[in-house]
Amino acid sequence: MWNLDDLPIFLAVVEHNGVTAAAVALGLSKSTVSKALQRLEDAMSLRLMERNSRNIRLTTEGEVFYRQGLAIMEQVQAANHLMGGLSSSPVGPLTVALPIAFAREYVAPRLPQFHQRYPKVDLEIIMTSQSVDIIRDQIDLAVVVGGLVNSELIARTLIQSQLIWVSSPSYVATHEFKPTTESLKSHIQVIESRYSARQFPLRIEEKKQSIDLITGVVRINDPIAVREAVLNGAGVAPLPHHYCQRLLNSGELVQVYDQIECAANAATLSVVYPSRRFMSNKARAFLDFLIEIAESIPSRCLY
Repeated sequence: MWNLDDLPIFLAVVEHNGVTAAAVALGLSKSTVSKALQRLEDAMSLRLMERNSRNIRLTTEGEVFYRQGLAIMEQVQAANHLMGGLSSSPVGPLTVALPIAFAREYVAPRLPQFHQRYPKVDLEIIMTSQSVDIIRDQIDLAVVVGGLVNSELIARTLIQSQLIWVSSPSYVATHEFKPTTESLKSHIQVIESRYSARQFPLRIEEKKQSIDLITGVVRINDPIAVREAVLNGAGVAPLPHHYCQRLLNSGELVQVYDQIECAANAATLSVVYPSRRFMSNKARAFLDFLIEIAESIPSRCLY
């Protein structure tokens, strides 16, 4: 039987990428940390990590034990909170990862509301256009674009809106738009990077077709930047409807090529987190906050 007291030390070594850094973080000596790792490996008769003077690398068995260890510590923390009779009010650090556009357009303007409700939550928001590993990066909750890759995570569809073709009124007034892929291609100058493909799938009158969204176009990893380019005359671009609704209503953007449909799941946002059963009340509070935001978006489809 391995000793539960050695588990936090193992997790710290992984999270700080080394024995020395873990020892500093825990306030222990390097020898104490090394002995704890050795006891774990001896007790399980397994090699959990390969390590040298500079860094560490988890073995396959170490990866499995790391994920299980996080779950165990979650349960220990939940039990401590329950038995300690701590306040049910959300408190403490909370780290969330959000797509840049979603954070700027919808979350940032509403942050004062969240802070007013939960002033004791120390919220850190990581804005990124890259995929994140919420276990490795110690992220409590993340919003991701598109489908879910890691099936070990809990996922909830937050927004599912249509990808539409938009342009500026001044551009529309001076150009011709025929319902063909050739005509569409001639107007595309800039796109969001995630839609970059040699054969981006389309449907025209229920017939499947495709278009080259790599050749001759500028690729940007932020839909808001693409929207700004289109507003300033950069032709036609595909954008999620929820990032266009306000400007469509005001007339600053115009929807074009409504006969040409994009892939149905191209504009899906999902919220993901490690565990439903042991979700902290602060993470639950932020999840509810995100759901409120999604419900306020006219083009949303909430599940």
